[in-house]
Amino acid sequence: MKQILVQIALLLLTMVAVAQDTTRPTVVVFDLKKEIAPEATRTTHRAITEAESIQADLIIIHMNTYGGFVTDADSIRTKLLNTAIPTYVFIDNNAASAGSLISLACDKIYMTKGASIGATTVVNENGEKAPDKYQSYMRKQMRSTAESHGLDTIISNGDTTYKYFRNPDIAEGMVDERIVVDGLDDAEKVITLTTDEALQWGYCEGKVKSINEILEINGIKNPKIINVKPSTVDKIVAFFANPGLRSVLILLMIGGIYFELQTPGVGFPILASIVAAFAYFAPLYIDGLAENWEIFLFILGIILIALEVFVIPGFGLAGISGILLVVGSLILSMVRNINFSFEGVSTADWNNAMASVLFAMLGLGAVFYFFGAHFVNSKAFQRLVLHDVIDAKVPIQHEKNSNNIPAGTLGEAQTALRPMGRVRINGTTFEAKTLGEMIGQGEGVKVVGIENQYVVVSKV
Repeated sequence: MKQILVQIALLLLTMVAVAQDTTRPTVVVFDLKKEIAPEATRTTHRAITEAESIQADLIIIHMNTYGGFVTDADSIRTKLLNTAIPTYVFIDNNAASAGSLISLACDKIYMTKGASIGATTVVNENGEKAPDKYQSYMRKQMRSTAESHGLDTIISNGDTTYKYFRNPDIAEGMVDERIVVDGLDDAEKVITLTTDEALQWGYCEGKVKSINEILEINGIKNPKIINVKPSTVDKIVAFFANPGLRSVLILLMIGGIYFELQTPGVGFPILASIVAAFAYFAPLYIDGLAENWEIFLFILGIILIALEVFVIPGFGLAGISGILLVVGSLILSMVRNINFSFEGVSTADWNNAMASVLFAMLGLGAVFYFFGAHFVNSKAFQRLVLHDVIDAKVPIQHEKNSNNIPAGTLGEAQTALRPMGRVRINGTTFEAKTLGEMIGQGEGVKVVGIENQYVVVSKV
């Protein structure tokens, strides 16, 4: 009997604990402490989606940023405005530029001592003011975001008036110095509010030291806090976003294609090229930089180069077009565009993209110059290939000619070999290739071996 009573007591305690746990408020917290870029957008969307799926009671952003991309700030702003869950932001020092827009989208703003919010003027990579059409867009975004929090009803001496919780003129003045707010600015500089000024003008609900203090002020006791961190995908994308690594990936892509064309059927070079292409384009695609059409241009360029090498005699329009498409797609995929428009791309972005490709091409040129032919013939490379070259002493036979062709037999290049083509030996045409050298049409050749279906030749 005693044992049964103990089990009942334990069961009741468990039920009470579960009931208490379900009554605990759930708070989702995530950081925006870097540049407002695609990673920040993905983190925000994931945090809000998770909060909505578990029906969280509150979302808090821990912010300290100098700004970032307008497109990402607007995406975050829209996500915050559209969620039914209350959203707070804790400005831990800075909420400049894009950070101001995101902060205004939140239901409540809290700031630390000495923090600031504002200075949302759109600038270029040199810190210079962007054209007015960009300022106009940001002005209206800031104003509409401030207005989205509604009006406050004020009754004085029997008269009813309405005032916005957050003065939209202040929000607009954070972008345009021409906006005048009586008692706050003199129309000479864009508005930036200190913590005390934000409190005075209704742009801050409280001066706090931590998120825990925010929870205490709002009567949220014993909360279940869920911290949303950057995902593995975010970390991988950030790793491959390094310009130096992108140059290495470009080198591997182009180099792999080159060595595969030198030794068709090998497998390893083209596999390395495919992996490098995926590692190059995938992060850019996830970040919204590489568009489908830019990836298509890269693939089309590779196809044209292959046609030039294997099908079309001579080196002309197809080969040149293929090279231009490949190089162009690699550059274009690193800069942001909207509907084929690159108008908003800064000079610095173009320079960084072109520099990454240029350094890769210079490195590739050095590899080809110093190691190209030696690498193809090296023992290390031969251990990686899927076949071995048969010793030159083995007699070569063609399916249409049963006569043995010993090594050293002379012939003539029927087409240009770059490094593949056709040769004519003893009146019979053979598929042939070289071990890296280029042989022009009509030049003399000498048989040195066999590789799969190809007669391996060298220039006489």
